[in-house]
Amino acid sequence: MKNIMKRNYKVLSLLLLLAFASCSFTSKKFSNPDKDKLLIQIITFVLDQGHFDPIALDDAFSEELFSDYIEIVDPVKRYFYESDYKDFEAFKLNLDDQLKITDITFFNVVNERMLKRIEEAKEIYKDVLSKPFDYSIDEEFDTNYENSTFVKNKKEMKDRWRRQLKFSTLSNYDDIKEEEKRAKEANSDYVLKPEEQIEEEARKATLNSINIYFEDYIDDQRREDWFAVYVNTIVEEFDPHTYYLAPKGKEDFDQRMSGKLEGIGARLQKRMDYIKIVELISGGPAWRSNELEVEDIILKVKQEDEEFPVDIVGMRINDAIKYIKGPKGTKVMLTIKKVDGSVKEVEIIRDVVELVETYAKSSIVEKDDKKFGIINLPAFYVDFQDYKNINAAKDVKSEIEYLKAEGMEGLVLDLRNNGGGSLPAVVDMAGLFIKDGPIVQVRSTDQPKEVLKDRDKTISWDGPLVILVNEISASASEIMAAAMQDYKRAIIIGGKQTYGKGTVQNVIDLNNMLRNNTSGDLGALALTRQKYYRINGGSVQLEGVKSDVNVPGRFSFIDVGEKDKDNPLPYDEIDAADYTPWNYYFDYDATVNNSKKRMSTNEQLKLIEENAKWVKSKIDETVYSLNYKIYKNQLEANELESKKFDAISNYKTNLTFQSHGFEKALIEQDTTDLKEKRQRWHINLSKDVYVEEALNVLEDLKTSYPIKKVASTVKN
Repeated sequence: MKNIMKRNYKVLSLLLLLAFASCSFTSKKFSNPDKDKLLIQIITFVLDQGHFDPIALDDAFSEELFSDYIEIVDPVKRYFYESDYKDFEAFKLNLDDQLKITDITFFNVVNERMLKRIEEAKEIYKDVLSKPFDYSIDEEFDTNYENSTFVKNKKEMKDRWRRQLKFSTLSNYDDIKEEEKRAKEANSDYVLKPEEQIEEEARKATLNSINIYFEDYIDDQRREDWFAVYVNTIVEEFDPHTYYLAPKGKEDFDQRMSGKLEGIGARLQKRMDYIKIVELISGGPAWRSNELEVEDIILKVKQEDEEFPVDIVGMRINDAIKYIKGPKGTKVMLTIKKVDGSVKEVEIIRDVVELVETYAKSSIVEKDDKKFGIINLPAFYVDFQDYKNINAAKDVKSEIEYLKAEGMEGLVLDLRNNGGGSLPAVVDMAGLFIKDGPIVQVRSTDQPKEVLKDRDKTISWDGPLVILVNEISASASEIMAAAMQDYKRAIIIGGKQTYGKGTVQNVIDLNNMLRNNTSGDLGALALTRQKYYRINGGSVQLEGVKSDVNVPGRFSFIDVGEKDKDNPLPYDEIDAADYTPWNYYFDYDATVNNSKKRMSTNEQLKLIEENAKWVKSKIDETVYSLNYKIYKNQLEANELESKKFDAISNYKTNLTFQSHGFEKALIEQDTTDLKEKRQRWHINLSKDVYVEEALNVLEDLKTSYPIKKVASTVKN
């Protein structure tokens, strides 16, 4: 949750600047003008003075930093030798001491050795790929590099590269074989390529891909780029949401905040060595393709004017994005690994994606002579320069009014896949459903808690309310769901728990920390400054929000939450705020029990759960045969096994969704593709078993609402 509390950011910047100035740190007065050392001094100062829970720079910290940095610069252990690692171990317990005196000897030693090993690696991979692979040999390759150790000698290093390159080429080999098969099926006179030619073309594709990787990415890295990796490793020891933005990264960050994305219309995130899709922008090229999904992994990227794709596995995310982004109208081919392990190619035509497509939208649906509404909110967006006119709360309020005009009797607020956003917006939005009162509690280190309240006594919707969440609903989404749950205002339907991010970040421009800066752009630091808490005193950190109605989903058995990150802040509790539960109280227990009974007999949900378990089993499989016959048999077996889950996407309800009157008028005047976007959304809603169950719950609530009034109970 970034840039969400401007007032707190300004106070923090002022305090840090005053503290830094009191230490007489200026660029001109700094004892060593080296920019890297200056950056280390500023970064460690800001972390110590500004982080919510600063950690001690001691031997334990040093050991963690050592391990993490070596893993980040050589994650697949294909550069360093065991002897290199032993050389580096001399620094293992004194990195904390180095940081305190801005000594960067460790970085220099590792970086110089890394550059040397990279040059050696170029010769190794070219030599390996100059010779044919034998795919009849029974040998294996383990993609879980944590199971590997550093090699002892050049012979072992060459064999490691050989297996990795053979595994990459095996995929190309299979692709060409399949293309040949399709060509023969289409034309019986087609002459199949000889086996030797297929093998050679597969190796050539791998060689071209890795050449591009080294020439366009590795060779393009300057010392400051490698140093930024080291700095980022230092700051990420504090928590997974504190990170360093180098000058170029800061420019990219500012561009992403500007309101437009030019490319495929997807938000990406680096997880381990892989680039994953974490959000599809509604209306964008990736969304329109209908072939990409959240959690898909992008393995390779090929431009329309290039013969071979670039392998982006292991690449830094900013560099991978350079290949994926591109001018409007150009084509890009993505090689995608689906959650179930299958690999496919998807062609996307790039376009300019307006972030307005992430705004709230709503639909009306009739069920058993009752009208219900659903509002989809992809993010808690806000324009701080024009908050009154552009914010999620204002738009949701408008959508409620449109739905009420249609005779809505119950509302579903869909926060699935919503990664969060503006804290003021979520406070205002929660206020749409209650008279007034606290929404969330915020605490900074050694500071009294701050209770953020809804002070507007008007209520936009006082009828039955269901909120849909899933395992990647995070941050502001969790605040919203938690507040409505604590007030007993809504039934929460979703997975076992939401993401579990209970922290607040501010982006600090490090250039503002110095007077008379003559060292050039120092970049910025996204810094965890606060934790937020539910009004009942509990945190959502790690624990997330537990659903009232727990339903299986595609993420049920996959590690996607805060608890699965490195160095997360701990769960804790504070005193509850004073609040009064919702006066009109529905029969909660009966509603939840009815839902559980329906789910226990729902074949679609059973199939979804079975699929989620199967997907997890495939993720856990990391050892692959390099014998083509065995490899191919396994691929075909997986494909056959996955077919039984095709019924999930074929599921249909008897529900029909349609736009409300105000939107119908907009569609009539619209010259873009609003009509197509809504039609696709409505079709997806009619196939959504979770929306179907949410409407069943609304029916139950409508039947019993208000079943009773409870006495005002104030928690304190």
